[in-house]
Amino acid sequence: MMCKVLDVTRSSYYHWMQSEYPKEDIALDKLIQETFLTSRQTYGTRRLKKQLLKDHGLVLSRRRIAKVMKRLSLNTRARRKFRVSTTNSNHNYQIAPNRLDQYFITTRPDEVYVGDITYIPTKQGWLYLATVIDLYSRKVVGWSMDERMTSTLVNDALSMAIQSRRPMPGLISHTDRGSQYASDSHKELLKEHGILQSMSRKGNCYDNAVAESFFHSLKTELTHHIKFETRSQANQAIFDYIEVFYNRKRLHSTNNYMSPVDFENQLLLNDMSA
Repeated sequence: MMCKVLDVTRSSYYHWMQSEYPKEDIALDKLIQETFLTSRQTYGTRRLKKQLLKDHGLVLSRRRIAKVMKRLSLNTRARRKFRVSTTNSNHNYQIAPNRLDQYFITTRPDEVYVGDITYIPTKQGWLYLATVIDLYSRKVVGWSMDERMTSTLVNDALSMAIQSRRPMPGLISHTDRGSQYASDSHKELLKEHGILQSMSRKGNCYDNAVAESFFHSLKTELTHHIKFETRSQANQAIFDYIEVFYNRKRLHSTNNYMSPVDFENQLLLNDMSA
């Protein structure tokens, strides 16, 4: 029937089938491989499926993508168990109430920030990283790195967020109850900008799960796979991960598989069209 419609011989049709379909497979293989490499080898089938649909309009099953990945030996970076605590709650500073109580949903940006500290090993010693994340889009809106884990480290991260976002008074800043966040200087910074302080319960990592989740991604997608010679090298790699990849490119399941920047831009467009 197909040969009659196309007005070709049966042998010509089968020759076309054998020559054209492999070309399509090769093109698809190349596209999946390029998308996987663009993700810095971090995307599995679920995110690859979303990315291919977003960028190329391709509707592919995860099973088909998995077959291509297996054939091309495209393996995501191995994930390790992650559990690091930098919290020192043995201090005499006053503790703020837990205003979130594990409710990690907001309707707009700059309503709730979450902050935390982690450390990255280098041959020069530890590099400490403090981040501030907007709960709405999961965007890292402030960050700071230093060789010491001090109040200045977390103050600089929050100051960066304030300067870049200009939040209105009433914003909630949620962290653990570490001495850096409970310090007088940090509380003064919060008070100066009308920010309400919130703290996790003692020893409860789930109270700050969003911040912990970001550090898990950072560790398993970047720092676990590089042996940094210097703090400067680690600093540059982390800057690139946050500002170039995570905020602007990495698809986030909470954001309906949009990057934090795209998710916030979508809200802005919706507000403009309303």
